[in-house]
Amino acid sequence: MEEFHKVRRLPPYVFEQVNRLKAAARARGADIIDLGMGNPDLPTPKAIVDKLCEVVRDPRTHRYSSSRGIPGLRKAQASYYARRFGVKLDPDTQVVATLGSKEGFANMAQAITAPGDVVLCPDPTYPIHAFGFIMSGGVIRSMQVEPNDDFIPALERGVRHSIPKPLALILNYPSNPTALVASLDFYKDVVAFAKKNDIIILSDLAYSEIYFDGNPPPSVLEVPGAMDCTVEFTSMSKTFSMPGWRMGFAVGNERLISALTRVKSYLDYGAFTPIQVAATAALNGDGSDIAEVREVYHKRRDVMVDAFTRAGWTIPAPAASMFAWAPIPEKYRHLGSLEFSKLLIEHADVAVAPGVGFGEHGDDFVRVALVENEHRIRQAARNIKRFLSMDAAQFQNVVPLSAHR
Repeated sequence: MEEFHKVRRLPPYVFEQVNRLKAAARARGADIIDLGMGNPDLPTPKAIVDKLCEVVRDPRTHRYSSSRGIPGLRKAQASYYARRFGVKLDPDTQVVATLGSKEGFANMAQAITAPGDVVLCPDPTYPIHAFGFIMSGGVIRSMQVEPNDDFIPALERGVRHSIPKPLALILNYPSNPTALVASLDFYKDVVAFAKKNDIIILSDLAYSEIYFDGNPPPSVLEVPGAMDCTVEFTSMSKTFSMPGWRMGFAVGNERLISALTRVKSYLDYGAFTPIQVAATAALNGDGSDIAEVREVYHKRRDVMVDAFTRAGWTIPAPAASMFAWAPIPEKYRHLGSLEFSKLLIEHADVAVAPGVGFGEHGDDFVRVALVENEHRIRQAARNIKRFLSMDAAQFQNVVPLSAHR
């Protein structure tokens, strides 16, 4: 039977191949150390859970909720932006609660995209950044560029060679998967370019609070005038270890927020009210929960970089996020990231995310998530050391993913 049109536009989900191998290995009794999926293992702070339990006992909270978020939650998010970034938001017109930042991005794409609209998107990047627009009928122009002096020239080429003119630009810093961080000066240049060329900026700031070495990542909305053309997405999943709660936000330009709110009103009734109340309490807290989560990831980062380097695999220390973007060891690079990831499961009992799943320009890398404790990270390093000591010649005949394209 022929696949449906939108399904045909999506490539094979390469992470599923890794997931199948993980499941098969575990069925055989293997102890797989899973550094692949960015699924936080830390428990949600007790005070947040307690607030949920308190509110859920009230049967009035069991009814349909508000799709755009209860007023207290939107006010709490506006207050967070004022404290953290010095950005003033109207909670009634410039803030909407989403079911995580992923849902927010997908529904924003539905709200603003006409068939054939061009969107400028980094490569590599988190898959929903591109495929939310592809599923909405848009066209992606990929940019293999970092947040440096090459970025504006890349934007200029993207505008010059796109017909029609690009509708929007995706930003994602701290980046998933590369962990790169952007500066406020970078954002100033991008906002000036976007306003000059009438381009919407969609910024994914899901990792704003997972940073190391004392430099909090900025928001693009700190730039004067950015509110005229920008919506920014945040998530409570990593900041408060609440991934399964599905709570995020879109904030920024009133017209864009209104479009997203209208689309969402047809699709959902919002998160369960007790979750929204608990999320409000989290945002209104003193910040100690955020600091504790950040410190855990900081320690894990340092252990991973040190242990993997000692094992023979040098990984650059990420400045932010809960990921390391790791170059595939030279003697295995010809295999590509998917085949290398498979080998790590089969011969080292370690799972990572193949870089090609984040875009074709990620194929020389794998993403390593800081989602296991320090003991398990050290064990992964010992397993990898044994794997790297194997004769790589036996893998020369493995056919890389690129050969099947």
